[in-house]
Amino acid sequence: MKSVLRIAAAIFWLWLFIVLGVIGSGNVRDTDDEISLLESQLVVTSPSQLLMVPLTLIQAAASKGAVCLDGTLPGYHLHPGSGSGANRWLIQLEGGGWCNTRRSCIFRKTTRRGSSNHMEKVLAFTGILSNKSNENPDFFNWNRVKLRYCDGASFTGDSQDESSQLYYRGQRIWHSAMEELLSKGMQKAEQALLSGCSAGGLASILHCDQFKELFPGTTTVKCLSDAGMFMDAVDVSGGHSLRKMFQGVVTVQNLQKELSTACTKHLDPTSCFFPQNLVSGIKTPMFLLNAAYDAWQVQESLAPPSVDLSGSWKACKSDHSHCNSSQIQFFQDFRTHMVDAVKSFATSTHNGVFINSCFAHCQSERQDTWYAPDSPTLHGKTVAESVGDWYFDRTTVKAIDCPYPCDKTCHNLIFK
Repeated sequence: MKSVLRIAAAIFWLWLFIVLGVIGSGNVRDTDDEISLLESQLVVTSPSQLLMVPLTLIQAAASKGAVCLDGTLPGYHLHPGSGSGANRWLIQLEGGGWCNTRRSCIFRKTTRRGSSNHMEKVLAFTGILSNKSNENPDFFNWNRVKLRYCDGASFTGDSQDESSQLYYRGQRIWHSAMEELLSKGMQKAEQALLSGCSAGGLASILHCDQFKELFPGTTTVKCLSDAGMFMDAVDVSGGHSLRKMFQGVVTVQNLQKELSTACTKHLDPTSCFFPQNLVSGIKTPMFLLNAAYDAWQVQESLAPPSVDLSGSWKACKSDHSHCNSSQIQFFQDFRTHMVDAVKSFATSTHNGVFINSCFAHCQSERQDTWYAPDSPTLHGKTVAESVGDWYFDRTTVKAIDCPYPCDKTCHNLIFK
């Protein structure tokens, strides 16, 4: 038994090293990897106790052209449901940023985010994917799936760049994965939840109504977006860094025809990649989970190095305790922008909101922020309890925190 535990622990740490880029290309980590590193340091479960789930490649995808950036097969990790959860399905869309230039997409082909050749063969299921009732009270015995992200555009593209041998096939991967899961038993689902974190949270918003259409009217279908509320915000130089990035994603992958036609009828395609212009038009019940001072957006949208040429924001964006009063006010204005953007969405009785005033990112996948003795709370409820209350209609959830620094339950990310 001890040898089995040692092997499990070794697999976990190998997986972790690969995730963080310690083994592999030797390139400098990006913000997503930095966040993964910080989150790994907060893992409260010993490696031998983690549920490790193997990768399954979608063999039928090749004939449909549903392939990763480099042409390899897409994949997913599935842990079967049991008991009352046997006919309940939770699909978690993996995050991991985007590629917004041909060059960045070519590089992405050499990583797990662009090729299944580089994906981990096993993944730890924690937080909303955990199989333990004391870690995941409402979804622990559901069929739980993590769909891997290897297209670079939140599962939305359907084109290719023949000269660079790049396949922008996110939309086809989405369809191929759903067909495979339906054939694995999802067509019998009594309840289903589409979830996602970061770029996967944006994907959950983009695909929510499509997900609903997969099921008969008798199936309860809802969607959860975790850290997917990417704002079209002004950066510290007065520009729009994230808009520039998203414009590159939309252009290089030719996403115009894949975006919401209801949105593109009155807004430009780049605007229709921003959730603030989409969420109020989604017909399927949705839950928005977001940190008001989202750690990724602070790093890459509000104060990226490209606009902070003097480095005056470096200490502040790495650790909010190092911010001066004007910098904190800049973050408060960002929070106000986010809160205002969800007001119309929140008026629907079917929708749920949990926006806590933390410097965090992706709170559903981490055990310490999803459901643990010291997890973040709003109105006395953890993230897991709030999502469960909303999904099962136990109570209405419209939880929006007071501004920083009022929340003392945050698990803030501090960058080194």
